[in-house]
Amino acid sequence: MSFTFRTCLPFAIALALVAAFLGCNHKAALDLHSELRSNLRAPQATEPVLLAAYQPWFGRGNHINVGYSSQDTNVLHRQISQAKDLGISGFVVNWYGPRFEYEDKAYSLLQNAAADSGFSTALMYDEDVNTSGPATDKVIVDLQYAYDRYFGPSALPSRRAYLRYNGRPVIFIFPKGGDTNWDRVRDVANSWEDPPLLIMKDINEKYAKDFDGFYAWVNPGARGWARDGRNDGSDYLENFYHRMTSQYPAKITVGAAWPGFNDTLAGWSRNRHMSARCGRTFDQSLHLYRRYYDAAHPLPFLMIVTWNDYEEGTAIERGIDTCTGGQKASMAATQP
Repeated sequence: MSFTFRTCLPFAIALALVAAFLGCNHKAALDLHSELRSNLRAPQATEPVLLAAYQPWFGRGNHINVGYSSQDTNVLHRQISQAKDLGISGFVVNWYGPRFEYEDKAYSLLQNAAADSGFSTALMYDEDVNTSGPATDKVIVDLQYAYDRYFGPSALPSRRAYLRYNGRPVIFIFPKGGDTNWDRVRDVANSWEDPPLLIMKDINEKYAKDFDGFYAWVNPGARGWARDGRNDGSDYLENFYHRMTSQYPAKITVGAAWPGFNDTLAGWSRNRHMSARCGRTFDQSLHLYRRYYDAAHPLPFLMIVTWNDYEEGTAIERGIDTCTGGQKASMAATQP
């Protein structure tokens, strides 16, 4: 399998750099770095490409203040530089269509910055459940806009930064309403001159034929959210990888890793919590895919969930608390 964008570093080296960065002090960084390296092979071209989910809405009044605006081009260039230093090759950006003007502008600026930096971006399209109208028609209108503006043949010059797999643009789908007829969406997308690959969150058996692959997302697993945060999602990831390798081996698999979860700061909070366990939750989820994928059957992509979702406690942008008394990744952390 080939890629039409440049990866920043071999994946094994990238993981080591991520580990070193995420430690909260020098001792913690060395410990986590050592733990990661003990589980890594030598760098190989068959290692997954490392991505990170990205939130583009900061600076907008209905979200918390994280100290920067997602429309500040200096911030975007700094974030891209940070991510590249960690071996991350692209941001997968939450996007709600052109009706959400702030996020749409932020994405446009990010794609421009990525094009200047040898970096990649992709859209994670959230189904619109906030406006009236038939669900399927809204999805088609939004994706047509994305095609025309961001990655189709007549899109912005920054289209060269859009993430592609085997030459085709990749759109991640975050389903919400459940009323979309994906058969119709697939037919429309296939009619385009440059048809995209559609990757759905989790595994949708009903519309499996319409999707080119599935991606994992932070999930506590079958036991649900525990009050003490003990359910770290390992069983969810095990099930996801098992089903993908056994039921859908020909489809694209996008694995996931997360540092924990805590939606206390979110306006939509449901008091959900997954303990970071002093960095062990991230380390464990980062490596679990190796039980199912190897050089003969490589995992195409692995996505860190997330780069900067401070409202749900999954951000790695400012580090992960390793419980050693160093600086913690929190809203009180020093602005990088």
